[in-house]
Order: sequence, then structure tokens, then C-alpha cells
Amino acid sequence: MKILVLNCGSSSIKYKLYNMDDHSVMAAGGAERIGLDEAFVKVTMPDGEKKKIMHDMPDHKEGVNFVFSLLTDPEIGAIKSLDEIDAVGHRIVQGGDLFEKSVIVDESVERGIESLCDLAPVHNAGHLKGIRAVDKLMPDVPQVCVFDNAFHSTMPDYAYLYAVPYELYEKYHVRRYGFHGTSHRYVSQRVCEFLGRDISTQRIITCHIGNGASVTAVKFGKCVDTSMGLTPLAGVMMGSRSGDIDASAVTYIMEKLGLQPQEMAEYLNKQSGVLGISGVSSDMREVEAAAADGNSRARLALDMYCYRIKKYIGAYAAAMGGVDIIVWTAGVGENQTDVREDSCKGLEFLGIKIDHEANNTQGKEAVISAPDSKVTVCVIPTDEELMIAKDTMALLQK
Repeated sequence: MKILVLNCGSSSIKYKLYNMDDHSVMAAGGAERIGLDEAFVKVTMPDGEKKKIMHDMPDHKEGVNFVFSLLTDPEIGAIKSLDEIDAVGHRIVQGGDLFEKSVIVDESVERGIESLCDLAPVHNAGHLKGIRAVDKLMPDVPQVCVFDNAFHSTMPDYAYLYAVPYELYEKYHVRRYGFHGTSHRYVSQRVCEFLGRDISTQRIITCHIGNGASVTAVKFGKCVDTSMGLTPLAGVMMGSRSGDIDASAVTYIMEKLGLQPQEMAEYLNKQSGVLGISGVSSDMREVEAAAADGNSRARLALDMYCYRIKKYIGAYAAAMGGVDIIVWTAGVGENQTDVREDSCKGLEFLGIKIDHEANNTQGKEAVISAPDSKVTVCVIPTDEELMIAKDTMALLQK
């Protein structure tokens, strides 16, 4: 079975084509600047080289159509005909409380995703464009939606509700949803396979730390709490997002800077976090380099970043009555050794002890805790696309 996984944003389409017989990636790439000038697709070649192809893509239909043409291209394509694609799986950021598991797309699913656009206007609108583009180009091919927040649907109400009038939840669905759920689900399952443990007996803290970042408490295979909230802004400090902030500080800043609500949202999402504190970059590699050169604000940004991750690890250990495994994943979590080590410093009282030499690893599965550490700390590279492909195949086989 061959499954195409699509992640459609407001002006982008990321894709991977899987052969599910062996889970191998047959093709991968991404279209950028859809609807804008100088649109292009970056294709990953079989030898790992990336090829950039300029192509005018006024809308998602043309973007999907061009991606399909590249998949069947005689020189760089992976298949001879689109008929070889058995299904398409989509990443959907916001499923609200309508979708608690992956579903096969029909008209009611599309209407449901559309009804949730207020909660994720940019993301969900882009996802819908991708679904509808595929429907027009390949109407007989089944499509599946895998929701980013579905894994977090097992949180108890006392964990996901905000302490605001209950009517806001009833009328407007104001609550904590969480994101990166597909990644948290994948790495919590994979780490138990890697260690040979039964997930139903393990208390796991998964740290998805990239430009966007979230920490999740997984108790006996189910999410019981997560750091992101109604939107991906909440939780730990991120590349350009503030993370947790006093709501009154938000209104205070709006008054001082004369910002409207949407402008304030942009300010907290795109000008804050590591970028806002360091003044250098939202890229942790550049901030670490600046700190090493003596930039005090870059050093401060790193200290704040690791301190906030540490606080969430401690909080979730308390929430679960202990922790057995900690997992680091995503771009920073998989590759920035100092962030992992600094975030775990001071947690020895919980039985967490990092092995400095073992931690000197990047981008591959590894145990990085010391032999005498009571908590096993691991690096597990995430694979959200494979998780989406697996969900898609499982639904079709039912």
C-alpha cells in the first residue's frame, strides 16, 4: 500500500509518499509561497540532495497538482501513475472537541474542520484547501484526517479547563487542547518499543522541543496533561512564541504599544520567545553560538528556555506521581545537547541523572541517562508523518 501524507499550511504543502510494506519513504518535499510571487517546491532526491524547482502556484489546487506531477515525473518521480496512491493522510492542527481520533474524510468531517477555523484560522483553512484540492484531482482516492490534538483528548476535565466562567467552555469551547499530539503519541510508543517496556506501566514525559515546543505527561499510554493550550502559544518558551504569560501583562502591553488583538497575537507568536529575549534569532543554534561569544542576552534566553522546560518536567512528575521515562524529540530536543543537559540539571532529587558522554548524540535513538539514573532519559527522533500514514492505513483496513 502506498500512502501520501500531506501537511497543508496557509501558503505551503509538505508531503511524503510512503510504501507501507516496509514504511520506506519513496518521495518527500515541500511547496512554499503558494499564492505569492516566486513560489517553489523543494524536493528531496533519493541520494538526499535537495532540488529547488520554481513554479507559479496561485492556489492550493495548483500546488497539489504540481506536487502530483513531480511524483510521476520520469526523471525525479517515484511512481508511474497517481493510480498507485491508495490513500492520502492529512495533518490537521485543530480538531477541537469534535474529533478525538483519526477519521476518513466525508462532507461532515469537512464541515467540522471548517467550524473550528475560529480556533486555528490559518492552519485549518490551509488544511481544508488541501483536502478539497485532492478531492478535485483524485476524487476516488480515500482521504484521512489525523488531528494534532486528538492524543490529548484523554486529559481529565480538571486538567484541560481554564478557571474562567464555565459558560465560555459550553458556548465557545474555550479550553486547553494541546498540539504536537501525533509526535507525542509516536515517541511515547516508540520509546517503550526501544526500551522493551510495556507502555501501560510507564509514566512518561515527552519533550517535543523545536521552534514550537510542548511538553506532555503520558501516564500508562494516555495523555493526562500538556503544556500548549487553546492555541500553540501557551506553555514553554519557544523560538518566537512567549509561552506562558500573565493575561494582565498582555492587556498592559497592548495599552502601552497601542496594539489591536490580532497585532498582539502576532507580537506574542512571532516577535517573542527566544528571539525577543536574545535579539539574535529564533534559531537555537545561532543563539547558542552568540552565547558562546559572550552575548549576555543570548545567555539569558538560553537560561530562561531551559528553566521553563525544567519546571514542566517537575510539574508533570508531580501530576503523575513520579516519572519512569523522559523523551527528547524534535529539532532542538534531538540535536541540542546543552539544552537537554541544562534542562535536567537540578532534577537529581527526582532520580534524573544525565550521562554527559552518552548525551553527546544527535538525531538518533539513544539512552542519555547515567546507568544509576532511576529515570531513563532518551532521545527519540519523531516521525509524525509515519504516524499519519499508519493511522490512514489502519482506518482503510477496517
